[in-house]
Amino acid sequence: MVVPRPRLPYAQAMLELSAVTKSFPSPEGGILTVLDGVSLSIAAGTSAAILGPSGSGKSTLLGLMAGLDKPTSGTIRAAGKDLGSLSEVQLAAFRARNVGFVFQSFHLLQHFDALQNVLIAAELAGLDDAEAKAGEALRRVGLGERMHHVPAKLSGGECQRVALARAVVARPPILLCDEPTGSLDAKNADVVFALLKELHQDLHATLVLVTHDARLGAQMAQHIALERGRVVEAAHG
Repeated sequence: MVVPRPRLPYAQAMLELSAVTKSFPSPEGGILTVLDGVSLSIAAGTSAAILGPSGSGKSTLLGLMAGLDKPTSGTIRAAGKDLGSLSEVQLAAFRARNVGFVFQSFHLLQHFDALQNVLIAAELAGLDDAEAKAGEALRRVGLGERMHHVPAKLSGGECQRVALARAVVARPPILLCDEPTGSLDAKNADVVFALLKELHQDLHATLVLVTHDARLGAQMAQHIALERGRVVEAAHG
């Protein structure tokens, strides 16, 4: 039986990065530094937009917050855990219960229907009644009548709503979104973003959104601007 996690107080940091650097070998030789000494804190239950031009390190930063990769140096704490102290197996278990991730390109399994795509996340999180909870998550995003359709039979907006359902089925305290409306038309983008805000409030989750859309970013409580791998602004409101 899965024991519900206690919610962290709003004022407590859900995500805290200290002097985080991420470097890669450069194709031309030498080292390419994508993130350079990033320090920031995002409170539990709040929302934040990560803004900046292409190549500024936004997606890399989001991946590090999720524990999908490890920094070259520095420390990252998420939901009270020092991610650098966890093994790969422990990181996978941490992500399954604590992090919902929404990608721009959906990343759905093409031969699985909507229900099966969400069910995988529910089972990885060890949820009781996983199939019932996967169906409930799909109904929550308005896809109760479409859950047995494969991605090829769904529109782009519907695919992103399946991805949203997958991200929130375990009711994670952290919801990370990498350009979740970037591949959608304006109408579907508005629908998906409205659902994101609704789910964020319902789950009391910490929502972090990477976006090029200043209109969407303006609706987040905190704005973090990156430039050449460095934080150049971290403002609230």
